[in-house]
Amino acid sequence: MTLHLEVVTPERLVYSDDVDGVQVPGSDGELGILPHHAPLVATLGAGELRIKKGNAEESIAVIGGFLQVRPDKVVVLAESADLAAEIDLERAQQARRDAEKALEGAAAGVPDLSAARAELQRALLHIRVAERRHREGPRSRG
Repeated sequence: MTLHLEVVTPERLVYSDDVDGVQVPGSDGELGILPHHAPLVATLGAGELRIKKGNAEESIAVIGGFLQVRPDKVVVLAESADLAAEIDLERAQQARRDAEKALEGAAAGVPDLSAARAELQRALLHIRVAERRHREGPRSRG
């Protein structure tokens, strides 16, 4: 028994496939979704969306947006979503360094502190997801 998962951003369709289950970072904590889940609408936080399909597991770094769950389908409308396989770890680490410098400047009176914090959060999430994928390799259960 599976359910259809779609992960969409304003720019593109990030993921669309039938899956066995999905774990989603809700704004109030992690949500585990399996086939025949009760209908639900929730807001997303920032975190790692984990997809279980057969013996494999995939990850997507998501930030903000909404989640709609129906018994046979899950739609994630995210502000930002990046497949772990597409994240460039070195670029994410550079983005973290740039965001940290911007925060130092913001503390010294440069405006846009919230944008610098958001960039740092995104960079740290990308690093965490990419490092886990690198460390664990293609995951399989069983």
